[in-house]
Amino acid sequence: MNDYILLEREPPVATVTINRPAQRNAISFDMWHELAGLMRRLDGDGEVRAVVITGAGGEAFSAGADISDFEEHRSDSVKGRGYNDAVNGLLEALTEMATPTISMIQGFAAGGGCELAVATDLRVAAEGSRLGIPVARLGISIGHREMRGLVDLVGKGNALYILLSGRLLDAEDARRIGLVNQVVAPGELRDCVYQLAGEIAALAPLSHAVNKLTLRQVQAKPSLKDLTDEEAALPLTQFDTEDYQEGYRAFLEKRRPRFVGR
Repeated sequence: MNDYILLEREPPVATVTINRPAQRNAISFDMWHELAGLMRRLDGDGEVRAVVITGAGGEAFSAGADISDFEEHRSDSVKGRGYNDAVNGLLEALTEMATPTISMIQGFAAGGGCELAVATDLRVAAEGSRLGIPVARLGISIGHREMRGLVDLVGKGNALYILLSGRLLDAEDARRIGLVNQVVAPGELRDCVYQLAGEIAALAPLSHAVNKLTLRQVQAKPSLKDLTDEEAALPLTQFDTEDYQEGYRAFLEKRRPRFVGR
């Protein structure tokens, strides 16, 4: 991992910072791969129960893909396929993580930076932030995985508004359509996000993991008619865990539970 990606691991929360403030935290071709690998490693770290993703410098969460890479990695459809695979690798890693993820957004979250935020579980933005995916300004389009994530989050109409207008939405408009969950004053952003991350981390990690997996199954099979027996039984698996017994006893004993992830 290079200096363009910083990791602060302070269990139960880890923070990943995109660290290219002079480039508005644009993500290079290599960084897409590095971020995907880092997310998978953090997801396998039993001491990390929430991951915060942010950008350095305060001007941008991420302005998206680094255009200086385009000549080498995105100048035609053959090269573009490899680039799209790199982007999809990170988005897939984020989508499949059992560990909850939060985007802490201050400033611009544009193009691939916005798509990255969409792939996390939650998004908290500072007032004054601007979000959008203005790919039509470059004459390109987004991939199927990006489109599915965007439509799942904001709906067909709002997804098309974002893409067809090419506009960057202010934070309140982004919150109104569901692109972000919460908008706070810039001076309150860090405290708000880490309070939320701490609350998430204090809850049962297996519950979070199963809820996230159940959500993906519902999205894949919305009628619920084609669920396998294993998928249908997924919500019941929690009753056989140590964490359920601990949560149940703690409730009866009127104390805070100590979840261990088993």
